[in-house]
Amino acid sequence: MTSSSWEGFRSAEPAFADTVRTRFEQYRHHVLATLRKDGSPRVTGLEVDFRFGELWLGMMPDSRKALDLLRDPRFAVHANPGPDAEMADGDVRISGRAVVENDLEVLTRFIEETKPPEPFHLFRTELQEVVRTSVDAQEKEIVIQVWRPGTPVRTIRRP
Repeated sequence: MTSSSWEGFRSAEPAFADTVRTRFEQYRHHVLATLRKDGSPRVTGLEVDFRFGELWLGMMPDSRKALDLLRDPRFAVHANPGPDAEMADGDVRISGRAVVENDLEVLTRFIEETKPPEPFHLFRTELQEVVRTSVDAQEKEIVIQVWRPGTPVRTIRRP
C-alpha cells in the first residue's frame, strides 16, 4: 500500500491537511489503535506532535503500544472528539505505518524542542489514509472526506 509523510500529504492537499492538523491540535490527548501479538486491537491514549514536516508518535519504552508498533507498525490515531456530542470541526482519523526514528540528529533536535520524558520511543508516521467526517447542517448531510496517497481528496455526501 502506498504511503506518504505528513509533508507529502500537506503538499498534496494543503487545505485538508490544515483542517486535520487544527482538529488534532484542539486537544492534547488522542486515541491510538495498534495490533496486539494475537492480532486483536489495542486502543490507548497518546499525544501526537507535528514537527519537521512529520506527524510523530512518542511513547515510553516498553509500553504495550510501543511494543505493538515495533512488532507490527500498522496504526490508526483518532482525534479526541471533545467534551460534547457537537464535534463542530468534525471527526478526524489517520491510519498508516509507524516507523521508529533512530536518526540521532533528528532525536536530538526533537528532544531539544519538546523536552519529552526520557527515555522514549519516537515513531515517524507514514500516512496511508486520512478521513474527516462532519455534518453539513444546512444540507442535512454527513460529509466524509477521504485522502489516500496519490489521489485527491474524495468527498462523499450521505443524507
